[in-house]
This record gives sequence, structure tokens and C-alpha cells, in this order.
Amino acid sequence: MQERQIMNHEDVRRALARVAHEILERNRGAEGLVIVGIHTRGVHLARRIAANLAEFEGIEVPVATLDVSLYRDDNRVRSQSHTKLQPTDIPMGIQGKRVVLVDDVLYTGRTIRAAMDALVDFGRPQQIQLAILLDRGHRELPIRADYVGQNLPTAFNERVKVRLIETDGADEVALIFEDLEVPEESPEISKNEQEA
Repeated sequence: MQERQIMNHEDVRRALARVAHEILERNRGAEGLVIVGIHTRGVHLARRIAANLAEFEGIEVPVATLDVSLYRDDNRVRSQSHTKLQPTDIPMGIQGKRVVLVDDVLYTGRTIRAAMDALVDFGRPQQIQLAILLDRGHRELPIRADYVGQNLPTAFNERVKVRLIETDGADEVALIFEDLEVPEESPEISKNEQEA
């Protein structure tokens, strides 16, 4: 297995600052916004985006957390009884607000679909927008991010690993892929090729 760094600490910082600027531009400021981070790494990214918004606009933007485990359609939680649910905390309410969902990687779209299902249990937002650190493609559902830190088309056999200071001790994004093994040439094949 090999790993190649795609983003370092400075790349992550710049991407989140750019996303925050784009959120402000599209929404004409930060009034009426609620930033909702999807557990686990999306929560940390949401807090950083909110801090950027506060720095740029001078107002605090509320941050909420959302666990989508029970809303997933791939039965991950149901088949894994040891899965620990994270707290969902949306104390400010989202009714009539512009909600910016935040996650680390957009892949199939199933996590985001689950997040939207979970959100409507807390009220009807005016609008839901999506901010992603990394979009790797391969959608199974018609979901597109409004704000993307970086686009990185990947192969199906590649994985993306996001590491954040809060959970992993460092900020970086890595592409992980299996080493391609080249089979040794069989002596019989070589002999047959020589006879041909």
C-alpha cells in the first residue's frame, strides 16, 4: 500500500479560508447562517469555517453537530452493534435558516443524503448548502457541493484519508492506493512466445 500527500497543513488552511469567503459572497454576509458539521471530521472543519467567518465578518456564526449514522441507507450501523453514536447538537434551531452542511470528503453522496434526512427532523431550513474539503467524484446520488476545497478525481480502488489536528495530530489529505504487483513471467509462456 502506498500513500501520497495531496494537501498539507497550509493547503487545508487556504482551502477552508477560500470556502469561508465563498460562503460569505454567495450569502451576502453571515446573517442567518448556521454551520452544521457532520461527525467526525466535518465537525472540526465546520468550527474552523465558522472561525474564519467570524474573523472576516466580525460576527459569530452558530455551529451545530450532526450524527447521520441512524439515517444511512447502507445499514452500516445496523450491522455493527459496536458502532458508537456521536451526539447531535443543534441548540439554535434551523427553521428558516440557511444551513451550510460541512463534511471532509464527498464520494457517493450517501452521507449527505442521510444528513439532509436528519436535518429535516430539526426543522425546515430556508436553504441547505454543502461545503466539502475534498470532492473525489464517483457519485451514486445526484448531489453536488456548493463549496469545494479541492477536487480530486480518484480511481475506485483508491482511498482518501483526511487527517486533522483535532483527531489525528496533523492536517493533511492523502491518497492511498494498493501497490500494483506485476506477475513474474512464467517460463512456459516465455517458451511459447519464443516458438511463435
